[in-house]
Amino acid sequence: MDKKNHEHNHMEHEHHEQQHQHDHNHDHHDHHAHMMEDFKKRFYVSLILTIPILLLSPMIQDFMNVDWRFTGDMYVLFALSTVVFFYGGYPFLTGMIDEVKQKNPGMMNLIAMAIIVAYGYSALTVFGLSGRNFFWELATLIDVMLIGHWIEMKSVMQASSSLEKLMKLMPNTANRLKANGETEEVSISDLQKGDQLLIKPGEKIPADGNILKGKSDIDESMLTGESTPVTRSEEDEVIGGSINGQGSLTVSVEKIGQDSYLSQVVKLVQDAQNAKSKTQDLSDRMAKWLFYVAVGAGLVTFLIWIFVAQSFDYALERAVTVMVIACPHALGLAAPLVVAKSTSLAATNGLLIRKRASFEEARKLDTVIFDKTGTLTKGEFGVVQVETFANWNEQQIISYAAALEVQSEHPIAQGIVNYAQNQEISTKQPTDFESITGKGIQGNVDNKYIQVVSRNYLDSNNLDYQHSINQEGATVVYVVIDKQVAGAIALADQVKPSAKEAIQSLKQIGIASSMLTGDNQKVANWVGNQLNLDHITAEVLPDQKASYVKEYKNRGKKVAMTGDGINDAPALASADLGIAIGAGTDVAMETADVILVESDPNDVVHIIRLSRATYKKMMQNLWWAAGYNIIAIPLAAGILAPIGIILSPAVGAILMSLSTVIVAINARLFKYNK
Repeated sequence: MDKKNHEHNHMEHEHHEQQHQHDHNHDHHDHHAHMMEDFKKRFYVSLILTIPILLLSPMIQDFMNVDWRFTGDMYVLFALSTVVFFYGGYPFLTGMIDEVKQKNPGMMNLIAMAIIVAYGYSALTVFGLSGRNFFWELATLIDVMLIGHWIEMKSVMQASSSLEKLMKLMPNTANRLKANGETEEVSISDLQKGDQLLIKPGEKIPADGNILKGKSDIDESMLTGESTPVTRSEEDEVIGGSINGQGSLTVSVEKIGQDSYLSQVVKLVQDAQNAKSKTQDLSDRMAKWLFYVAVGAGLVTFLIWIFVAQSFDYALERAVTVMVIACPHALGLAAPLVVAKSTSLAATNGLLIRKRASFEEARKLDTVIFDKTGTLTKGEFGVVQVETFANWNEQQIISYAAALEVQSEHPIAQGIVNYAQNQEISTKQPTDFESITGKGIQGNVDNKYIQVVSRNYLDSNNLDYQHSINQEGATVVYVVIDKQVAGAIALADQVKPSAKEAIQSLKQIGIASSMLTGDNQKVANWVGNQLNLDHITAEVLPDQKASYVKEYKNRGKKVAMTGDGINDAPALASADLGIAIGAGTDVAMETADVILVESDPNDVVHIIRLSRATYKKMMQNLWWAAGYNIIAIPLAAGILAPIGIILSPAVGAILMSLSTVIVAINARLFKYNK
């Protein structure tokens, strides 16, 4: 009894842990949305305050050839700029602290350095230091960086709720059998190892266990990748979250909580997401180097001007000008504008980008791994061959078979019925329809006794048959008319028409293609040979899929994983780029970096090409932004001072504006069509 209570308490603890994970994911999504709204609010407030800051700045007034000075105007300017600095600049100041703690300076350090230097120096000029203030530069820089970050976050906002989606696969309650044979409805969290459950036809199986009584076809496709329902009977294992077919089962609970199959998949996805490389994006990497350049150039500028006997005030002004100019406004927009445009173009072409950093890295891919069912294939059975015996013809065989199969929900039945409809073969209403458990169906059609059965049924009933069907990977059913084998129908999971074209296109751009599937080796080989894949691996479990992906990565490969099932989720999370087929499960889509809305394998090629085009456009923009620095920093430092050329802050502002406009126009000109 004590042991049972202990197990019950342990299960409650695990249930609370899962609920905590659910709450954590929900909180993460809310936090991300709150951050985006925070940037938006700070931008609008700062923008409103920037207008009077510009009008009050002496440098701007000189540039416009006006004089709006009044007593105390510099104190008003200082007050307004202080609000913009602390309120608008807050995300960058706190971001700088985080980057310093991580010892990895990036965009936040560059922005924070520029606004701190601009604000600090300008404040000193208000309270006695000779020199010109940079409050207008401070305000406009904060505005541009805020809107850049807002655009970026808006275009790529995502919250990976895959763990939450996974847990929703489990039913909330189960029918537990009591000692007297009656059932009671209990919560999943109340289940204990050894409990006996009644699983009715069509219900989800609530826990991993063993079948004590009954036989049924169970749909495990979303969990294991097996394309057809698998027949399970006494002593066979069943997986929590799979869907029971038409039979009634009594199941003994074997695994609960963290030991269950689904919980193991949850852990794999979580581990893979946590371990995924947090690669800095392009603009961050450039900002990192600009930060070092700005600090170094500012220090060198100050020392040189002190050395050539200029005043301390002038040397400080030159150094501040260099450090402020080193953070170009255009850099804050260079990547976000391209990302926003690229995300929009992708969506227009049915490609949904969820994680920007992974999408950017897609240009480096050299291997694409495909799941089979639902990705390379349609995930539904189709008739690939019909053979008839004696005096029967194909139309008769299909007509009789479809008349019975229309009564069944089995995927094979659907394949035969769809084939009959596509071939416009009419069917008649059967009578005395009956299911032969695990072996087929039977009934009377047009005064004939029809059976659609498996090979096992023919063998066990000593029915002679000979067929010449040679469809590797196909499932063959037999049509028996009045106890004589009249025909054979071969069905297979149909390869998508665009899959072969996609594999060929990948080869043309130097990318290898592999298949990783939970389906059996025979079916996998049949599909792989049709598509001319470079490598085929079959009969793998979810943890093995993730391991295969990691093995490729350990060999130095840049890997994309494409899939649609829950069993693909850990591998999608582990890959350099996870690509989910849009017709797949919510879990696969929430785990992926990119979603293909049209479920077209060709779109894998388009994602890679779009990534390469995006990178090219982004590099153009970053060079325009950096080009401003290449010219402005040496001029601001005074490298041409001996011949009387020194970059004034006003001219620096013009160059800055020109650079920003060019970056914006270049981003708008970005186009991509499939």
